[in-house]
Amino acid sequence: MERIIILAYFLLAPSLMLKAAQPFSGEMNPDAVRTVCNAVATWQMDNFEKVKRNNLSWVNGALYRGMIEWANLENNQEIFDFLMNIGKKNRWAMPSRVYHADDICVGQAFIEMYRKYKDRRMLQPVMERAFYVASHPSSAPMSKADEKGKDERWSWSDALFMAAPVYAALYAITGEQIYFDYMDSEFRISTDSLYDKKEHLYYRDCMRIPLREPNGAKQFWGRGNGWVFAAIPLILENLPADHPSRGYYIEIFCQMAERVVDTQDRSGSWHASLLDPATYPDPENSVSAFFCYGLGWGLRTGILSGKKYERALERGWESLISYVHADGKLGYVQPIGNAPRKAGADSTEAYGVGGLLLAGSEIIRLKQE
Repeated sequence: MERIIILAYFLLAPSLMLKAAQPFSGEMNPDAVRTVCNAVATWQMDNFEKVKRNNLSWVNGALYRGMIEWANLENNQEIFDFLMNIGKKNRWAMPSRVYHADDICVGQAFIEMYRKYKDRRMLQPVMERAFYVASHPSSAPMSKADEKGKDERWSWSDALFMAAPVYAALYAITGEQIYFDYMDSEFRISTDSLYDKKEHLYYRDCMRIPLREPNGAKQFWGRGNGWVFAAIPLILENLPADHPSRGYYIEIFCQMAERVVDTQDRSGSWHASLLDPATYPDPENSVSAFFCYGLGWGLRTGILSGKKYERALERGWESLISYVHADGKLGYVQPIGNAPRKAGADSTEAYGVGGLLLAGSEIIRLKQE
């Protein structure tokens, strides 16, 4: 009997030690969520200047989107002040590539700052950029293989997160149909190009469609699908309940949600390649964060329901938080790229934090309703 107890101890000890070593609770109660989200946001702000990157880049734009959501929910003045400083320093402007979806991403946070402070200077640059593009749409092919289409059209899945929510928000604020019509047209053409109707997942771009992973599966990049799964809620939040196009976006979201659950591993994580996790065995926490956000939003709004989705969110959040370091740094975030790549425990990027803050915001809303 004593030998059995000792054997059981040694079998369980590693998992018990791992659990004990986790600095933050992965429970989905508001206090635990607040603790980890505040720590992650603080670490990111404290270390923001250490990464020499244009603070108007899409990488930071995705971070700011999560930060403004968290600040609005928690009335976090430190984050508001951080974003105010970024906006003022750059005169609320966009980067230079007028048609490139990446270069309007920062506009998402600037729009939300306008919604809070009602200062027209926060809105004007992004509105002018979006109106120009919508009123002078590019005629380039929707293709990453085309010299112009690769930049001027939403020819890669990331673009649906970077740009589409900007146009949806401007439509909601101004009531001007031109913003919605452009967004809806580009989203649908991009989806027709990249959405696999059998797999219910998005290819990252047209050049990825013929590729196969080492196990023979189609290449569906985790973060590429995370971008889209997070974009659809941000679009729908800006459409009236009776809008005739809501059904289109909800249908895609629900189809994707089924596959999101299917591709979750036993520990609750998702991987850089959704259909070949064995080749990329480490977790990839930018996709995990965006998937948790989408699942939380779907459950809160009632678009998703049932134990399957509830359990997937619980497991996903617990796993995600287990990779937050004691100082608030989020690990296992795949570096900037356009295809599956491995990430390590110390690998982090601002967009992963943006996704985590979006997810935390939705979980608190879900638990408080």
